[in-house]
Amino acid sequence: MQLQKINDYLAAYREWLPTPAAHERLYYWESQKSWQDHWDADAIDFAAMYDRCLQNQTNRRLWSRQAYEPKRMLLTFAAQDPHFVHAMFADLFNEEKDALSRADRFVFYCDQLLQQHRKANPQTRDNSHYHDDGYGMVSLYLSFRYPAQYAPYDAERLRQLLQRLGATNIPLAGDFTRHYKVMRTLQNFLHKDEELLARHQLRLQPEHYASESLLLAFDFAGFIVA
Repeated sequence: MQLQKINDYLAAYREWLPTPAAHERLYYWESQKSWQDHWDADAIDFAAMYDRCLQNQTNRRLWSRQAYEPKRMLLTFAAQDPHFVHAMFADLFNEEKDALSRADRFVFYCDQLLQQHRKANPQTRDNSHYHDDGYGMVSLYLSFRYPAQYAPYDAERLRQLLQRLGATNIPLAGDFTRHYKVMRTLQNFLHKDEELLARHQLRLQPEHYASESLLLAFDFAGFIVA
């Protein structure tokens, strides 16, 4: 990535932050706070706890929109086999293991649970668990659980971002691991701009997650590729 391009975008982003347009992605921070407030790995009723984690008074499209219902399917799986689903999340959130491997296993486990669900319910119309979306939902789980370490992932956005920043070796089919490295690099640049950070904090409300979060780098990336 080219330093001059990053600095130019930082200057433009700093000026953009006080505008109304800078509020359009704040629902990510609201969802992140909800997860942080309600996540309990030891919850007796895992499904109810998961349901409380994924709540948003502004926008629920991250987990429920037309032809995309990962939350509903995960709740279905949790009702079907709560202990297994609990173990799935325990593995996904185990930072001692490789993130990409964890993400792949989580999707594989969802595949297995969907097969079991369809076998037990032959009349069901459910033919997808929606977690095989290019790591989109899995990356949300990771970013909500570990705000300072992960950010939501989209392969096409990463490709466009790297192009705009003059990077070399741009991945054609996405790169889950590189995404987090890029987000952390951009976060370091953002942290060096005190005025930018102050403007960011001003747009956050009590319902938003206010501690260290790579959502800032994610939002910056969204600004760059817009």
